[in-house]
Amino acid sequence: MNTLIVLAGLAVVILLLEIINFRKGIVPFTILGLGGAIAATLCPNPIVKTDLFNMIQLNSFGQWFSILFIGLTMGIVALGNDFYKNRSSKLSDFISLKIFVLIGAVCMVAFEHMVMFFIGLEILSISLYVLAASVPDKIKSNEAGMKYFLMGSFASGFVLFGIALMYGATASFYLGEIATAATLPGTPAWLAIGFTMVAIGMLFKIAAFPFHFWAPDVYQGSPLLTTTTMSTLAKVAAVSSLFKLSFALQASMPEIYTQIIYVLIICTMFVGNIVALKQNNIKRLLAYSGISHAGFMMFTLLSLQKSGAELLYYATAYATAGIAAFSVIIYVTENKKEELILHFRGLGKRSPLMAFVLSLALLSMGGIPILSGFFAKFFLFKTALSNGYVTLVILGVINSIISIYYYFKVIMTMYTFKNEEHQNIELSKSVIYPIVAVVFIIINIIIGLCPSMILNLI
Repeated sequence: MNTLIVLAGLAVVILLLEIINFRKGIVPFTILGLGGAIAATLCPNPIVKTDLFNMIQLNSFGQWFSILFIGLTMGIVALGNDFYKNRSSKLSDFISLKIFVLIGAVCMVAFEHMVMFFIGLEILSISLYVLAASVPDKIKSNEAGMKYFLMGSFASGFVLFGIALMYGATASFYLGEIATAATLPGTPAWLAIGFTMVAIGMLFKIAAFPFHFWAPDVYQGSPLLTTTTMSTLAKVAAVSSLFKLSFALQASMPEIYTQIIYVLIICTMFVGNIVALKQNNIKRLLAYSGISHAGFMMFTLLSLQKSGAELLYYATAYATAGIAAFSVIIYVTENKKEELILHFRGLGKRSPLMAFVLSLALLSMGGIPILSGFFAKFFLFKTALSNGYVTLVILGVINSIISIYYYFKVIMTMYTFKNEEHQNIELSKSVIYPIVAVVFIIINIIIGLCPSMILNLI
């Protein structure tokens, strides 16, 4: 509850700063306020003594995922000051919308009442719809916003109808009471049907197969900073909330549910990685890469009792590498009409630091030691092997090898070039992009060297 109070107040104050024409202080104040939100999340004493009818309960799972979300938002907000420099009059709107995305993510991971879960989902989704279409003079942005809105609304309908069925089966919206009812004999069959419908809606938000078709077009058409938010914060929030729901309601799942998840994991990994091989646009490449990573994170749905800490670790490794990678992409393609891989030609000579950071970020996503992405996959594979999913682990290793190919395609483009190929390609002069990129890749390396820092939290 403390976290939501601080974040809601912060979003309102950001809008007020625009009224008094204090735009220069919006980003620093927001980062300071997000630091306060982390302190509030760790504080055991409530700011306002109300339990909100127990609709929000911040246990260790919700607490540390909330801190992860806030940390990611800090990086995204830091990039915003220079990213929106040509639209400074709208800076408060864009930053406050990102805070609302964060509020929705926190609600989705800390809920104990299904209505609060749906409210959080809609706060996150509606804010992203607006951000996706926030460049009105670009047809691709308009297309991305409309496509995301239509498909997202359809998925939200599945979630809402599923929640209604779960209420009809248990006469409660509280997750704990629903979980208890799931263990009792004679529970109506539509509890499992309702959960299945909620899971379908969340698989859309994750961009898992076969609900992934929206992701490449929306990622490509949206502004780069919005794509960054979708690829990191929104995806991790959706996966963590689906894990929490699955953990609570595993007793209501039919046996075929695990088999379906097993098949979806395989399809999601292969579709994401194979289609990524042919991409020439870096945003579409990372969209398909994100689809494959959704498949890896879904490993945790097969071993719910053991995988909470592993999901937190994988989400942290993936999201920190994602923020670092997108910081470099914004740095390189800020003034370009498209975000083509060819624009990275000669980056190794023009900006060795940024090329090195992007290389490390992509290698982490591919699962190369000593980066945290390697250990994230290692822990998932280890747990899957202990549960007898040998074939799934083998396929996961094969997909990791496939992903290395298209990640190396970008890396080779940066370091193999002719002298005349890079001279006329301008780079951003902002110092914020390198700072954010370096900070997040350092975090990625640190948690790779000391994985127990994350694994012992839950």
